[in-house]
Amino acid sequence: MLDQLTALYRALPLMLYFAWGDTKARYRRSVLGPFWLVIGTAVGVVGLSFLWSGLLKVDRTTLVPTLAIGIVVWQFIAGCVAESPSAFTRNAAVMRNLKMPYLIFPLQLMLRQLINFAHNLVVVVVVLIIFPPPLGATQILVIPGVLLLIGNLLWIIILFGMLGARFRDLEQTIGVLVPLMFFLTPILYRPEQLGVIEKFAWLNPFTYMISLVRDPIQGFAPAPFVYLISAGMLLVGWWVTFWLYGRRHSRIPFWV
Repeated sequence: MLDQLTALYRALPLMLYFAWGDTKARYRRSVLGPFWLVIGTAVGVVGLSFLWSGLLKVDRTTLVPTLAIGIVVWQFIAGCVAESPSAFTRNAAVMRNLKMPYLIFPLQLMLRQLINFAHNLVVVVVVLIIFPPPLGATQILVIPGVLLLIGNLLWIIILFGMLGARFRDLEQTIGVLVPLMFFLTPILYRPEQLGVIEKFAWLNPFTYMISLVRDPIQGFAPAPFVYLISAGMLLVGWWVTFWLYGRRHSRIPFWV
């Protein structure tokens, strides 16, 4: 495992090159290129803001920042989770013909989604300029929140990538579940707006991932249990992932 981690560190520039190349290739010959991501997110935020502010009778100054941050973070989460089962299978030809650490491919997926996430943050910045939150030391908590989010998503990508290589139905299963989870995760609303059923929202692990980033940006300190459970998911998830990867990584080329 140490040899693989060392090789990954040396291959980091290559992974960045391929991640950025994948992003550019998606928008090849378009005028705005990757900024179509920003336009799509901005249109979604504006449209849903008008719709939900009318349906829920909520002030737009409160709803729009909540919705914008929630959608941008969710797109990052959903992109990582939805593509994770194919992290190895889509690179089957490379794995069969070149000797390289297999973890390059999940990390490349993570870097590509981080690039998309960085583009979409433009929408969040614009919304926060129009609807500024109360500024304070609480905003610093967004740094550990983002690190916990990335750490949890990375083990999910690696674990689901191995399971998806072994069980091909996993990709279709997650493809069906991710759109459903959009409505079951407090993205268009905050958990406290659910009233008596708020506790059920915290049964969803994605709720913690959203809160880790959105609450500090809006000037609210997440509850201590949000950090405790997120750190617990990080430790348990990486332990399971390393255990499974250590036992089965040599079989991945045969699975794909």
